[in-house]
Amino acid sequence: MAFLPIPEPFDLDLTTARFRVFGVDRATVWRDGVLHRAADGREVRIAARPGGVDVEPLDDLTGPLVRRLLGLDFDLDAFYARVDPDPTLAPLVLRFTGFRPALVPDAFEALVTSITAQQVSLFSATAVRNRLIERFGEPVGAAWAFPARERLAAASEDELVELGFSGRKAEYVVGLARSDLDLDEFEALADEEVKARLVAQRGLGEWTADWFLARYLGRPHAWPAGDLALRKVVAALYGDTDVRAAGSRFHPFENLTAHYLLATLLIP
Repeated sequence: MAFLPIPEPFDLDLTTARFRVFGVDRATVWRDGVLHRAADGREVRIAARPGGVDVEPLDDLTGPLVRRLLGLDFDLDAFYARVDPDPTLAPLVLRFTGFRPALVPDAFEALVTSITAQQVSLFSATAVRNRLIERFGEPVGAAWAFPARERLAAASEDELVELGFSGRKAEYVVGLARSDLDLDEFEALADEEVKARLVAQRGLGEWTADWFLARYLGRPHAWPAGDLALRKVVAALYGDTDVRAAGSRFHPFENLTAHYLLATLLIP
């Protein structure tokens, strides 16, 4: 294994909690303190070590994937300094110190995952997503490779309905896979342009676009104001506050703030 140093604070257990809190994630498996993920037909294993993580294999291909999975590009020090005077957020920072929001490594996977989670519990969404992975993906060690876009483009809507997708969601997933939407170009686009192109695709609304900005692109100002769970937390902590307007209160760390607020619901 190769050692990847990570500046403190960093907590691998907190960072990877989302991959197991709603059940086993077949594409990103946490087992006995090790995170498993498929990359280009190889299994990548990530384990905690003082001062960073051990990664096997670590190279030019797997390195960027590991950085995304561990949220290493988020500036936690600046975020913590910004929220220190906030009497509501400061205790959350102490509770979840070292938590780095994990990003989804693949754009197509991020969008399909969001479609799967539309208007259902995340436990149900995880179960359906796992069936999709096992039906159309490939096993690679302890994890499975998420289905390639081309594989789902060749699938029928009926096949997805058999896995638990509604007819409409099956239509959205297959339609996305077959669309001419260029997912590689989003990295270079401004937030509003990303949202405009996504919502023009059938089945991708503002909620999905906001989470794409937050959990795939890792944009600092992403604020998924339409998320019911986020609305619940903001109401509980800040009272009768307009959630959409509340995002400006946390500028320039809207994305990190959203993840830390949601952690109160996800992490014991």
